[in-house]
Amino acid sequence: MNGPAWPEDRVPVDVAVGVLVRRSPHGQEAEFLLTSRPEGKVYAGYWEFPGGKLEQGETVEQALRRELQEELGITIGAAHPWKVEMMDYPHARVRLHFCKVFDWTGEFEMREQQAMAWQDLPVQVQPVLPGTLPVLRWFAEERKHAGPTHVG
Repeated sequence: MNGPAWPEDRVPVDVAVGVLVRRSPHGQEAEFLLTSRPEGKVYAGYWEFPGGKLEQGETVEQALRRELQEELGITIGAAHPWKVEMMDYPHARVRLHFCKVFDWTGEFEMREQQAMAWQDLPVQVQPVLPGTLPVLRWFAEERKHAGPTHVG
């Protein structure tokens, strides 16, 4: 677990996170999408994988489908559960449910005035949200990437 130690009774907020990955012409995983956190939100300007909180009764995939439609204007295909990571931030403890997404329809619309960037390792945009760093390490392991995963 990352961040400061918190009492175990601090209830985590479940968050669905979309790791949108474009495939290369050879079918290999290539660039992934990062978006900036919009003004007015905690960690505004930091880069992260898009997603949001699960609402009452939603599954991770339902929440991810809803959030990416609301935030980015796209409709995703299958969400492939990948990893779960607990993060402690000063404002909340979050349980991040990372899902890889390879298929979507629609044109990207930054509906919260955020920015988007297709990236590869090492990630060039900065600053990177702490909850994004484990994903970059996982990509480095999968892709046998040596060296830093991000600048800054």
